[in-house]
Amino acid sequence: MDERKRDSIVAYLQRRMAEFDITPEALAASIAEDQRRLQAVKYRDASGNSWDGEGAAPQWVVQATSAGQSLDHFLVRREKEPQADKPKSVDWRDDPFAGTRLATIKTEQLQAS
Repeated sequence: MDERKRDSIVAYLQRRMAEFDITPEALAASIAEDQRRLQAVKYRDASGNSWDGEGAAPQWVVQATSAGQSLDHFLVRREKEPQADKPKSVDWRDDPFAGTRLATIKTEQLQAS
């Protein structure tokens, strides 16, 4: 975006904020509240409806569970932080190819074919 266009958009937003009596502090507080609310979401459907799991279940949850859908289906799964320090270990005792020809093929042979 070029600088003139950016300055034009900023000026427009400042005029609209003044028109509706919106302060930068109120805007920042609103954004922070939205972020907090998004972090509190535990269940979400494909339409974007969400629920924090507290209080009475909303209508979309009641309808889905009445139709036989599990509540776990709508659970929002948060990404776990990767553990960079600890490498994943491999349990070779459960190797299905142990003792077979596949376990003895060298990587050079695989790359050559």
